[in-house]
Amino acid sequence: MEPISFPLKTEAFVVQEPKAGFKLTPIILDEVRPDEVLVEMKYTGICHTDIVLQQGLLPMVDFPAVFGHEGAGIVRAIGSSVKNKSLVVGDNVLLSFTVCGECKQCKSDHPSYCHSHAQINHGAVRRDGSTPGKLIDGGSVRSQYFGQSSFSKMSVVSEKCVVKCPYPESMAVFSPLGCGFQTGAGTILNVLKPQAQQSLVVAGIGGVGLAAVMAAKYLCVQQVIAIDLVDKRLQLAQELGATHVINSKRNPDVVQSIKEITDGGADFAVDCTGVVPVIEMLIECIGPRGVAATVGVPPAGKKIQIDPLAFLLENKTYVGVIEGDSVPDTVYSRVKWDEHIILTLSQFIPQLMELHRTGKFPIERLCKVYPIDQLETALKDLKSGRVRSFRCSRLRSFG
Repeated sequence: MEPISFPLKTEAFVVQEPKAGFKLTPIILDEVRPDEVLVEMKYTGICHTDIVLQQGLLPMVDFPAVFGHEGAGIVRAIGSSVKNKSLVVGDNVLLSFTVCGECKQCKSDHPSYCHSHAQINHGAVRRDGSTPGKLIDGGSVRSQYFGQSSFSKMSVVSEKCVVKCPYPESMAVFSPLGCGFQTGAGTILNVLKPQAQQSLVVAGIGGVGLAAVMAAKYLCVQQVIAIDLVDKRLQLAQELGATHVINSKRNPDVVQSIKEITDGGADFAVDCTGVVPVIEMLIECIGPRGVAATVGVPPAGKKIQIDPLAFLLENKTYVGVIEGDSVPDTVYSRVKWDEHIILTLSQFIPQLMELHRTGKFPIERLCKVYPIDQLETALKDLKSGRVRSFRCSRLRSFG
């Protein structure tokens, strides 16, 4: 590969305005700052959140913008102050969310709840509000979505996103570990932590929901109930660990069915849809001392309704979970960030890689690789339920 010099021409799927398409467009990257890394993307997943932002349903980002936050690629340049001294040019890496490294949540082992999460992840900018990318005409383009904007061939990435991948042959499967699969599995393994004798409901059987199902199977949860509108998804959920399935399009009373299966209500329920009536249904279906969690992204400004008396008398809990409350990597354990100490508890993405390699997290069954020029086909297949997740195999060279 030729030596890297800046400004650097590359190309990316740029969304010009809300509801506009993903258009492959030349862009220019200005520099790699001391705390950043240049990554050549080899694979990227697409998450439901990318589509929500592209459609303008979450007013968190200015346009034009480059989305994508499940990147996997090769390090091509490293900033002078990057703290992971084991990272070298040529390393294979996975990319996850970014954090400030300074707030209470970052310092208490819950970086996914970083006080700056919305700005530096959904805002697609650095902490100072700048962005590495420009269009050919000089106009700014938001190009650090989740610190990475993986829908770009080359991307300037926050160092805090980077997780080394020792298994380059598996990067096509591992790329969604940075968000979707981490969210589903982490909600089960890090937050809810169901016991073997308990019950779990998962609503919305896409990549996130199936990751939750697989994590529940790994924990030997006795009853795992999958809910969706698409029979093919429910069939796969059964193959991956669901003990019961419910097609909510055909079932007139999902709550009653769950209470019958679980003898009075589920211990845990996870919403992966972000659909308000589904959230309300899951809160209703949990039993005494049950916990319902939302991981799907709901529309901005919407409200849910609960029966507060029933909520009180049955001591129910409702929580929101971002990124499975995960610490993606411990490479920065006990490293100073601007004079603050982050003490991390686990290496969640490396743990998921190892679970996959032992056959206990078979995410390869969820993925299909599409050439980059078939992005629209992949989006249609994802929406129809023909695939649960997809990886784009490569971004073709600029020019």
